[in-house]
Amino acid sequence: MRAAASAVFGLVLKFGGVGLLVLGVLDSSFLFAPWGNDLLLVAMTTRHPRLLWMLYYAAMSAAGSVLGCLLLDLTLRPLGAKGLERYLSPRRLKRVHDKIGQNAGRALAVASLAPPPFPFTPFVMAAAALQYSRTRLLGIIGATRLIRFIVVGMLALQFGRRILKWAENPVVQGLLVGLIAVCIIGSIVSVYGWIKSRARS
Repeated sequence: MRAAASAVFGLVLKFGGVGLLVLGVLDSSFLFAPWGNDLLLVAMTTRHPRLLWMLYYAAMSAAGSVLGCLLLDLTLRPLGAKGLERYLSPRRLKRVHDKIGQNAGRALAVASLAPPPFPFTPFVMAAAALQYSRTRLLGIIGATRLIRFIVVGMLALQFGRRILKWAENPVVQGLLVGLIAVCIIGSIVSVYGWIKSRARS
């Protein structure tokens, strides 16, 4: 399992900024990869510790997140609030609906900036289903995600080598393997639920 996880991580690293873009699209739509972009951004910035490279990686990560959210928006907006019930549990739907209803822009900004396990995708889904402006939705996500990834990149420039050395610890590597396993299982469950809900509709 550890060898497979290392192989996947190494493969994505080879694609550089494009890998960050693709992972951002997947993570912000219907798949599940918490910390994925953050970890890759740290690894890539440490390999190329230059400000311009870091900004490029941060921009690609943010662009991928925006494209993933656009995919969610195009799927959920036509279904409306009623269609949202297919994807979220009643409890989560009520909590997200209340926050979006109070101040959608602020809720989206907080969700975009907050690290996992804070739920991000449900807020995007709710905003789209409740017909929040697509331009504002994508603009807020693009700006806040860029800020978040630049902060992560700056930390990588400052502490990247220490982080990578720390990541060589067997315990940390085991945790990373577990995280990848959770991502794979979560993605399978997410895609299965999405396909099932579409089939019912």
